[in-house]
This record gives sequence, C-alpha cells and structure tokens, in this order.
Amino acid sequence: MLSAIVHSDSRRSAAILDAVADGWRSFDKDTVAYWFETMEIALANTPARAKWRELHMSVGSYYPGHGTLIEEKYLEGEANGEAKGEAKDRATLILRVLEKHGVDVPEDIRDRVTSCTDLDTLMLWFDRSLTAATADDLFAENEDGQAEGNQNQTSA
Repeated sequence: MLSAIVHSDSRRSAAILDAVADGWRSFDKDTVAYWFETMEIALANTPARAKWRELHMSVGSYYPGHGTLIEEKYLEGEANGEAKGEAKDRATLILRVLEKHGVDVPEDIRDRVTSCTDLDTLMLWFDRSLTAATADDLFAENEDGQAEGNQNQTSA
C-alpha cells in the first residue's frame, strides 16, 4: 500500500494498484472496504486515484465527508431512493384526487402517472388533478400548443 501511494505519479502506478487489489482479495469484506477507502484518500488528487476508483468495491463509507467513490455512490443511491419515494407518493396523490373527484382513470394514464419520476411533472399533474374533469386534463397543452409534463419521465 505504501508503495502504491509513494509511486502514485509513476507510469507503473496502475500495475502497483492492481497488485495491491489482488493481494487484498483474500481479506474479509469489511477489512477490504476499509483499506480500499483509506487508499483512495491517500492517493488524493493523483492520476492513480482514477485507476483506484475503477478497482473500488461498492460498500459503506468509513470516511464520511471526504468525497470517496463509496460515499458518492451511497449518497447518489440515497438521493435516488428518496426521489423515487417522493415520485411514488406524488403519483399516488394524483390518482387519489382523481378518484375522489369521480374521474375515471384508464390503465394507460394510470401507468403513465405511476411510471413518471420527474418531480416537477408530477407536481404539475397534481395541481391539474385538483380541477380535472377527465384524466386527460392532466396532460393539457400550454399556450404554444406543446404538451406540458411530457419531459423525460425517467429523470429525478
């Protein structure tokens, strides 16, 4: 490990990092996770850090706040999970409002609403659900004739 850190600017750093990672494969998962992350922090902003991140395993962070790959992936997953949960909640509310107003919701519209993960689109649809006479009213056109709420529905 010390050799990898000392030679992190060397043209042979990738080979050294591969050897270190291979050697650690026999350790238990928690030990490997700890030392992988320790190595990433020690490599700082060297070119070797990018190679090390390629070798990195997906595990929990021992160094919160240091911006390691593990931490980034964990926070990204956490944010995605929260956004998906919020999207699901908004979709449920939209359908519930329509139901309470006696609006029939065909399966294709139900699927469109529940599969949408764009929070702004869902908020627009929710606002429209409050006064919608039909389920199609959720997807009304704006003044330019463009369908609103039709943006990429897989983004959060």
